[in-house]
Amino acid sequence: MATAAAEGPGPAPSPLDEVPPNGSALDEPILVEPILVEPGLEELGLDEMVDGAGGFRPHWRSLLGALADLGPAVLAERVVLLDRFLADEGVTSLLAPAVPERPAGWRCDPIPLILPAAEFDALEAGLAQRATLLEAILQDVYGPQRLLAEGALPPALVHANPAFLRPCRAPEGQRDAPLLHLYAADLARGPDGAWRVVADRTASPTGIAHVLENRRALSRHMPEFLRARELRQLGPFFDIWQDALQNLAPEDAGRGGTPGVALLATGHSSPLWFEHVILSRELSCALVEGGDLTVRDGVLYLKTLRGLQRVDVLLRRQDGRTIDPMELESSMADGVTGLLDAARGGAVKIVNDPGTGFAEAPALAAFLPDLARRLLGEELLLPGARTLWLGDPAARAAVGGDFTPWLVRRAVDGTVPSIRPARLGAAAREALATRILTAPRDYALSEALAPSVAPCVGPDGRLLPRPVILRLFLVFDGTRWRALQGGLARVVAEPQAGAGSSPATGHRLPEILSPGILSKDVWVPADDGTAIHGPRGVPVPALAIRRTSGDLPSRVADNFFWLGRYLERLESAARLLRAGASRLGRATPTPRELAELRSLCACLVRAELLDAETAQGGLHGLGARPLTRALLRAMREGGPVLGLVAKVSRMTDLLRDRLTGEMQLALQQGLRDLQRLLRPELVQPGSPQREDALGLDHLTEASNAVLTFAATVAGLAAENMVRGGGRLFLDLGRRVERAQAIAAELARALDQPGTASQPARLEPGLRLALELRDSVITYRSRYLTVLQPGPVLDLVLADEGNPRGLAFQLAAARDMLFDLDGDAGSPLGLAAGQLLEDARAMVRDVVMAPAQAEAAFRLPPRLRAMEGAVAALSNRIARRYFTLLPAAHSLGPTTAPGGRLRGAA
Repeated sequence: MATAAAEGPGPAPSPLDEVPPNGSALDEPILVEPILVEPGLEELGLDEMVDGAGGFRPHWRSLLGALADLGPAVLAERVVLLDRFLADEGVTSLLAPAVPERPAGWRCDPIPLILPAAEFDALEAGLAQRATLLEAILQDVYGPQRLLAEGALPPALVHANPAFLRPCRAPEGQRDAPLLHLYAADLARGPDGAWRVVADRTASPTGIAHVLENRRALSRHMPEFLRARELRQLGPFFDIWQDALQNLAPEDAGRGGTPGVALLATGHSSPLWFEHVILSRELSCALVEGGDLTVRDGVLYLKTLRGLQRVDVLLRRQDGRTIDPMELESSMADGVTGLLDAARGGAVKIVNDPGTGFAEAPALAAFLPDLARRLLGEELLLPGARTLWLGDPAARAAVGGDFTPWLVRRAVDGTVPSIRPARLGAAAREALATRILTAPRDYALSEALAPSVAPCVGPDGRLLPRPVILRLFLVFDGTRWRALQGGLARVVAEPQAGAGSSPATGHRLPEILSPGILSKDVWVPADDGTAIHGPRGVPVPALAIRRTSGDLPSRVADNFFWLGRYLERLESAARLLRAGASRLGRATPTPRELAELRSLCACLVRAELLDAETAQGGLHGLGARPLTRALLRAMREGGPVLGLVAKVSRMTDLLRDRLTGEMQLALQQGLRDLQRLLRPELVQPGSPQREDALGLDHLTEASNAVLTFAATVAGLAAENMVRGGGRLFLDLGRRVERAQAIAAELARALDQPGTASQPARLEPGLRLALELRDSVITYRSRYLTVLQPGPVLDLVLADEGNPRGLAFQLAAARDMLFDLDGDAGSPLGLAAGQLLEDARAMVRDVVMAPAQAEAAFRLPPRLRAMEGAVAALSNRIARRYFTLLPAAHSLGPTTAPGGRLRGAA
């Protein structure tokens, strides 16, 4: 067996993915020799900027001039602008944080990390060799396992590895595609100036989208830097990647068109949701979750409204151990039953393969130099920190029982934080040594590295030296590995005070998107005459013209439907609150206004903007102040209006990959403006009457802002979204919600105290109905000042030309449901049409009655029935279009034609 002591990287928890735990090598003090710098920079120790002679590296000189021109004050302003830009982009959250002064998540330093072209090319060559080696190891481990049989790899590092997935093994000769498609590595420059790999990322490398965001941010807010250098571009990498994904599809994929490519994500709750959205856009592939997919007869399909669409290539951004609950440990909600069977059958290609996380085991680094010579016939071009696997007696002898100078890692689980024995107390060190000697094969040791430092802008705009870790990305294009011509650098946090005395082994600390994480864009200057490499031309057959409206996943349609409903619900709440503010602000309301207020309170209670007890108390002798304060609470922090804003925000975030740029910007900026308007206290302390007056003024202002936001979104949807698909369900949700609200509010407006012998009491309800439906001007233009039940109800219930009326909503819903089913006999469309006839019948009964007021008084029960019928129609729509197919269960292995075992569909 090869010795387990070698020069190789130690793939511990990536410093890009977490702050190094207590005891990590990255917590070491950074010692930098004095350097010769220009005036004003003499106190900086900046390894990345200076050469061994104390002068500035050539590739930094052009940037230094721009830095000197800007000065500290401007740099400090640019830091704020960059933070604001990334927050506005919604990198980690659509809504702003509760404390606006603190960044919500991802941050980018204004000063990039510059790598000379020759140095970057050398790194690319070393990483390409490393990726080739890891691919060869994976092919053997998940194939013939000759390395285990010949003693080149110990079985303890394979079978005990939680990322080694036995169902992913394939007999020799049955696998004709690479397992590793996308690869990333974390690197640190040591005190000797040489780069070393500190972690291999082979499962689902993250951070590519953030490279793009960093570059966009610097392009917008640091144009002086970009004018000083011509850089290698990032775009060709994504063209190559997209082309490579297409080429991975099975031979029968596409069936006359292009292969189906999908990105499998874990959903909106993932901190990497933003990256998944960006990648799906850059690669022109569908963004899906496990529930969107199903396997039928060994083929993977995407469930859409019009049926199943085949998926030929699945870009996996989900833990490989959770993708198939039939064969792996997973919940049914996370994975796709039968997915691994479909992959083994060749119907779908999963990239990276679910088992590639095996290559991230820390102890594997000890064997890489020997394996490179064995499998490639080469020496490693890019070394790593010295790594020892303590399961090897020679490695234990080399250590001699003294673990103090090393980092202690679990041998096969890279998710466990490392331990620095030197930072432990005597008792803790002794306990650690006992654990290691009891089960030495469970541990690996890695040499500590102190990474180089690079200039970062401090809070006051002055430059500060900070240690950095670099992450580079490569993709296999089918013939060779190609690197993204840039990368992501993470600034390593300063060690916590008192960390040296802490007995803790470290914590699983912040992920890549944690609040306050500081990153740097990585620039590679373009040499004169540098060739731009793009994807090879691939002949694609002519595509058939498609103008369908149902080719989107059920989950996406459901999200659009509820985005429409929440937007309409938010708008309706604003209209109700504005109507309440206008009436409560009057010093001495008339009896008619009190009657209107009574009906309005019933509508507010139904909309959950007011509790019934407060409404009753305010209308029966307790005065207007309780009602005023209740309405103000509804608009403040923790109230139902901000709750609706949060729901709209969540649905917008879920649909980021489906919304146009203008639509996304309008929703995002509008929601944040509403949040800022609603969160602060409305008035300053003073007399109760003054507080009520100022609060009602603010309530009116906030309500108007909500209505403006809703109108802006509706206008953009009408002008920017293609009629069909997402736009159809967005509009359908609004129509259903508005129809239900119209029926409910009109029922309460007409439910006036008194009898038919007192028709004058009906007038307040009719006035309120016209106001809530924004139809007062239309009514006046038609009937002047005469207010009668028949004309009012015709305008509100039966006029299909009134976009605020019930007939318009039901007619639009009917037509959309017919369009979805492609059949004028659609049961749902017919149901909406019947509701439209019922609305017309109500108006006819009132118009034809000798006493219209008496007939109108009898409508509330029918209107409440209409409200319930619309809710029932909404439930039928959900069952028809949004309820995903039930997960299939296997009662035992089934045999397909030809005798080959097939998984459950």
